[in-house]
Amino acid sequence: MKSFFWIAGIIVAIVVLSLIGKGGSSIEPPFELGVPHPLDNMKGLPDNASSTVVLMEYSDFQCPACRSYYPVLRQVMTEFGDRITFVFRHFPLSSIHMNAEFAARAAEAAKKQGKFWEMHDLLFEKQDEWAKANDVETIFKNYAVLLGISPDQFVVDWKSKEVKDFVRAQKNHATKSGLQGTPTFFLGGKQIQNPASLEAFRSLILAELAKK
Repeated sequence: MKSFFWIAGIIVAIVVLSLIGKGGSSIEPPFELGVPHPLDNMKGLPDNASSTVVLMEYSDFQCPACRSYYPVLRQVMTEFGDRITFVFRHFPLSSIHMNAEFAARAAEAAKKQGKFWEMHDLLFEKQDEWAKANDVETIFKNYAVLLGISPDQFVVDWKSKEVKDFVRAQKNHATKSGLQGTPTFFLGGKQIQNPASLEAFRSLILAELAKK
């Protein structure tokens, strides 16, 4: 039954992308808290089986707390990446982080050339370099060069309506869902209190895996 819904979700995603590409910005993907969507950025075990445990993060690339969780989450995926799915969702807090939405768009623009997670890592690792910069376009274009993708195409995608609409759709979903800040984590479809360490993540994930 889950496979049916997964296939149906992919069909919906294709339709949504088609409409966005044609300027249908009024139609937003039907995101749900803690539930992966075919348009999400995911890594680890594909979410196409009932045994999959999903760890989802709502994050802001300019958020210092998100930056502090970044190396912990890398360790989590090193340990559990063949047993869980990690989903990253954009929740740029633009009112307090002036470049957060630009950074989210940079990750999505890199995704167009197959480098979402590489840009994701670079944005967190170099957060101090771009967080308060006035010319982030130049900085992010240089990151594209570092990642070995076309910087000119990157800028086109970074400025595109499609990328802007996708980032804002995930942000709007988080806001309308009542999320208060970043990072916010969901595990097994339920919001969890932010774990204080790798060991805390490990304990929660092992408990969730034991249910499968």
